[in-house]
Amino acid sequence: MIDRQTIDRILDAADIVEVVQDFVPLKKRGLNYLGLCPFHNEKTPSFTVSPSKEIFKCFGCGKAGNAVNFIMEHEHLKYPEALKYLAKKYHIEVVEKERTQEEVEKENERESLLVITAYASRQFFDNLYNTNEGISVGLGYFKERGFRQDTLKKFEVGYSFEQRDAFSKKAIEDGYRTELLVKAGLTIQHEERIYDRFSGRVMFPIHSLSGQVLGFGGRILKSDQKTAKYLNSPESEIYHKSRIVYGIYQARKAISRQNKCYMVEGYTDVMSMHEAGIENVVASSGTSLTQEQVRLIKRFTPNITILYDGDPAGIKASLRGIDLVLEEGMNVKIVLLPDGEDPDSYSKKVSNEDFSNYLKEKETDFIRFKTQLLLAESNNDPVRKAELIKDIVKSIAVIPEAITRTVYIKECSVVMDVTELVLYHEVNKLRQQKSFQERNKYPGPEVLPVPPVQTVKPLVHKITSFFSEREIIRLLLKYGSIEFERDINEEDGKEEISTVSDYIVREITNDDLSFDDGICARIFADFRFYTSQGLFPGDKHFVKHEDPEISKFSADLLAESHELSSIWKSRQTFVETEDMKLRDIVPDAVLKFKSDKIIAVRKEVMTQLEEAVNEGDQERVLMLQQRYNSLNSALGIISKQLGNRILL
Repeated sequence: MIDRQTIDRILDAADIVEVVQDFVPLKKRGLNYLGLCPFHNEKTPSFTVSPSKEIFKCFGCGKAGNAVNFIMEHEHLKYPEALKYLAKKYHIEVVEKERTQEEVEKENERESLLVITAYASRQFFDNLYNTNEGISVGLGYFKERGFRQDTLKKFEVGYSFEQRDAFSKKAIEDGYRTELLVKAGLTIQHEERIYDRFSGRVMFPIHSLSGQVLGFGGRILKSDQKTAKYLNSPESEIYHKSRIVYGIYQARKAISRQNKCYMVEGYTDVMSMHEAGIENVVASSGTSLTQEQVRLIKRFTPNITILYDGDPAGIKASLRGIDLVLEEGMNVKIVLLPDGEDPDSYSKKVSNEDFSNYLKEKETDFIRFKTQLLLAESNNDPVRKAELIKDIVKSIAVIPEAITRTVYIKECSVVMDVTELVLYHEVNKLRQQKSFQERNKYPGPEVLPVPPVQTVKPLVHKITSFFSEREIIRLLLKYGSIEFERDINEEDGKEEISTVSDYIVREITNDDLSFDDGICARIFADFRFYTSQGLFPGDKHFVKHEDPEISKFSADLLAESHELSSIWKSRQTFVETEDMKLRDIVPDAVLKFKSDKIIAVRKEVMTQLEEAVNEGDQERVLMLQQRYNSLNSALGIISKQLGNRILL
C-alpha cells in the first residue's frame, strides 16, 4: 500500500500535459491543448487537456480524469500501478510494505505477467553482457552486424542461453510460478518437463507505448533449417501482435516531432535506422498490417512511409494489407530500396546523410507506386490491364476523403491512359455496393443505405435525480468558494458572507435530503464537512482525490467544451458568462434537485397508496392521500419559484 504523503507527492509532480504527450501528440489551443483521442477512433480532435485544471476530457467519447486516470485507462492499470508508473517517471521513491505470498498470488494476472516479462527482459540483458556465453555468442553476433553499444542498450536487447531450460529454472528459483511463465509465453510445459521457448536466441523485447515489456522476438543464431529464424511470443493476456508495432516506445516522440513514421519489416532494420539518425521508425515484425496497428501509428501522425527491398513477390504480398492504411485516411508513401538491400544493410553501406537523402528522393505515393508496379507486369495485355484497373480502383475506393480520391483518379487516369469518367464510374459503383459499405464501416457518399424500419417503443418516463445531483456537484466544484450572498446579523449587526458552497449545503441539509448517486454523495459529504469547519476543499482536492472514481467524475464535470473566442475578446465583446448569473443558476439548481426528490417520493407514495386501496386499509389510504397532497403542494410552490415551470 502506498502512503498518502507519497500519493500527494506523485500527484503534485505529475504534469498532465507531459503525461498525455508521452502517448498523444498535442497542440496548444488557447489555454488548453488539443489532440486525437487515444480511447476511440476519430478524425477531428476532441481530446482536450487543461494544464490549469490538471485534467483531460474527450468530448467525443466522454473519457475524463487526471494524470493517474489517464494512465489507468490507457495502460489498463489499477490505481496503485498507475501511481507507480508516474512515480518512476518523476523519480519519486515508492516504499510499500512487504506483501505476503497470499497477496502476491491474488495479484491481477495481467500485472503478474507484466512483472514476469520485465524480469525476463532483465535476465536476457544480463545474460548478454555479464556471462561468457552471452558475450561470445550474443554480443559477438551484434558486433559482427556492426551495432553500437548505445543502440543495444536503447532497445534493451538480450540473449537466451542455449541450455533448453536455463531461463525457466532460474525464474522458478526466483519465485515465479510455472503457470504464469507458460501464460507469458516464455516457458513451454510438456507433461512433467519444462523448456525455454527462446533458447539459443538473441532477444528483442517488444514494448508498449509506456515502455512495459509485453513480449519478445527471438532470432536463432545457428543455421538450422528445421527451426524458425525468428520466433515471437504467443498471444497472451498482455501481448497481442495485431495491436503493437516494434519500436513504437522508442519512436513515438520522434514520429510526433517529424510528423512522419517509417515502417520497416524487422527488428534490426529499426535499430539500424536509429543508428543512421532516423528515429521515427517502427517495424511490422513480418506480419501484415492490421487496423489496430495503423490506428496506433495514426495517433502520432497521418503520414506513413513504407520501406521495401527489391523483392517483387514480397512487395505484392504486402500491398494487399496497405488498403487498411488508406481506409484510415492516412497519407501513404513507398520507398523502394536497391536490389538486394534492406534498411539494415543499406543504411550501413552508405553515409547517414546519403541514406536520409535517398529516402527523401525515392519517396513515391502509394497509388502511383502500385500502378507503375502492376502496369509493368501487364505487358500491354488488355485483359491484364483491365484487372489492374480494378485493383487500383479498389485501393482508391477505400479512401474516405472525396478530394483525395479525386486527386488519385486524375493521376491514375494519366498513368494508365484511361479516361477519368471510367475511373469515377468504377469507384462510385464499388462504393455503392452493400458489401463494400459493411466491410469498410461507412456508406459511400453517392448512395446512402436506407436504415431498416424500426418499431418505435412507447416512451416510459423514468424518475431519476441523476442530472440534478450532477448539476449540484458541478456547481460546488466550480463555484463553491465564490461569494454568493451577504446578510446582516440581527444580533450583533455584523455582516455575514456566505459562499455558493455554504448556500447549497445549507439548503440541502436543512431539508435532510440525500444523494442517490454514490459518487455525488461522497463528494457532497466532503463539502458538508469542510463547510461545517468554515473551510473550502478546492477543486484540486477532488481532481487529485485518492478515489479514482471521484477524480474522474470531478474532471468530467470541470471540463468545459467552449471558451470565448480570442477574436471576440480582442473586440471587447460582452458575453454574459455562467459565473455572472450564479444568483439565478444556483437557487434554480437547488430547487430542481428538491423537486426531483419530491417526485421520487411521490411516486413511492402512489405505489403504497395503490397497495393500501387493494388491501382495503382505509386509515392508511387516508394518511397516504394527505401525504401525496402535501407533496403536490410542495411541488406547486417550487414550480412558482421556478417561474411556473412544469416539473416532471
